[in-house]
Amino acid sequence: MKSKGYRHKTRSLLRKKAREKGKTGLSKLLREYALGDRVVIKLDPGTHKGMPHRRFHGKIGIVENRRGQAYVINVAQGKAVKEIIVRPEHLEPFSPSKEE
Repeated sequence: MKSKGYRHKTRSLLRKKAREKGKTGLSKLLREYALGDRVVIKLDPGTHKGMPHRRFHGKIGIVENRRGQAYVINVAQGKAVKEIIVRPEHLEPFSPSKEE
């Protein structure tokens, strides 16, 4: 029987590209987010701690709270709003592109 684990079918999704190899930079680890900020969940496969499920990769969420080193993020999934706990190395600030 085939395994259906937490990181099932993530071979290509959770792989660092050649130019991304190495350790995560300090600027990404030390970035602070304020309550209400919009963030993009972008999984960093080099760090397993605080990594959300792969279904949230690429989603935009809102910072709800701070919990230790991690953040509580509200993410829409269908009609539901999920509350996930993510460390800052898996987050990026959201900046909407100007399409005019």
